Amino acid sequence: MKNDNLEKIEGKIIDGLCAIAEKNNFIEPELFSKYNVKRGLRDLNGKGVLVGLTEIGEVHAYIIDENETIPVAGRLIYRGIDINNIVKGFLEDGRYGFEETCFLLLFGDLPNKETLMDFERLLSEYRKLPEDFVRDMILKAPSRDMMNVLARGVLALYSFDDNADDTSIKNVLRQCVRLIACFPSLAVYGYQAYSHYHGNNSLYIHSPRPDFSTAENILHMLRPDSSFTKLEAALLDLALVLHAEHGGGNNSSFVTHVVTSSGSDTYSVIAAALGSLKGPRHGGANIKVIQMFEDMKQTVRDLHDDEEIESYLAKLINKEAFDRSGLIYGIGHAVYSISDPRTVIFKEHIARLAMEKGLEDEYNLYLKVEQLAPEVIAKYRKMYKGVSANVDFYSGFVYRMLDIPPEMFTPIFAISRIAGWSAHRIEEIVNDGKIIRPAYKSVSQKRNYTAMAER
Repeated sequence: MKNDNLEKIEGKIIDGLCAIAEKNNFIEPELFSKYNVKRGLRDLNGKGVLVGLTEIGEVHAYIIDENETIPVAGRLIYRGIDINNIVKGFLEDGRYGFEETCFLLLFGDLPNKETLMDFERLLSEYRKLPEDFVRDMILKAPSRDMMNVLARGVLALYSFDDNADDTSIKNVLRQCVRLIACFPSLAVYGYQAYSHYHGNNSLYIHSPRPDFSTAENILHMLRPDSSFTKLEAALLDLALVLHAEHGGGNNSSFVTHVVTSSGSDTYSVIAAALGSLKGPRHGGANIKVIQMFEDMKQTVRDLHDDEEIESYLAKLINKEAFDRSGLIYGIGHAVYSISDPRTVIFKEHIARLAMEKGLEDEYNLYLKVEQLAPEVIAKYRKMYKGVSANVDFYSGFVYRMLDIPPEMFTPIFAISRIAGWSAHRIEEIVNDGKIIRPAYKSVSQKRNYTAMAER
């Protein structure tokens, strides 16, 4: 119940304390340069600061030639394998790829058919949440934010684990695979509770199907009639694969390493990673892209006129339109300059779904903005490297075509990225000095290490 008196007193006191807090916590900006402080683990040129080594994922965006940094087309590598080759493998076979991508990230090699079937069987067994968990932990305390639902659900699962604090590799691996398996249920059930209790909609709780892939189960549990097309499931599966890992230096993966290094339990580590991913500067950007395009459609009179679109983009840059942040959301990346490989792959398949959904005009608008935005940015901003569309530019559009509600956009990212987080947690434990690893017979048996830089 709302307490007007408390609100009045609280508002007055908090406003005063806020002013004091702002005054006494301000640090002169020049001091950060004077003491060479890395803000967000970046130097003044925006280059990532090396903070560790990882074998899980690698992001490649430039080459060094005679001390000169030369941008190249972006590459994303999982465990030594280019993402293009991973995607090509399962798409040509007409298979879903997320489960084998999880296996690759966790164990360093692609599984054979029998091993993959065993792993998928384990995931299927682990998808079921504890008895009464949905009722007691999700439905009884519905939240308006699905990322908070996920974090709370993860922390609640600690109480159902008899070996929650055991950080042996065997136990952590068990915990991670279980979390990978049940993340879709935690997220979707959280949304269904929100939709019912805060949106006054019917409540649908579909149990995950053992014969479905992760992507199929998400659509099955999310939709009232559980129906979906093969193309829809395939594109969602592709999105999960493309978001599963992005090197150890991205914000949430770095958090995973840091909290793991303290000796904390798996549930606390993953909850911390979720808190990092929730931020709009990390996992929430695709929602901003959708909102920006909706504002564009309301503001620009002729969406087929390049000059009008350019004018709108210029207003974004000059903080005169949309949220006045000065950003064209989805354009530019901390590492990639010429191209984001995830975007390149995505675009090859989005057109088919846009055609199936009758959204070709909107897809063409995205293509037009992707073309014009770098030109507008170059005109109004001093650029140290090129800019191109990142994966967030198209992922929100894909999710919208799949009828996935905006509240689920970042949780979908989390459902995918927990594969990478789990791999990074295990890597950190193995290399914390407590475990003696066997010597390798030859250098060729070991993949190259990748410098972990904050992105």
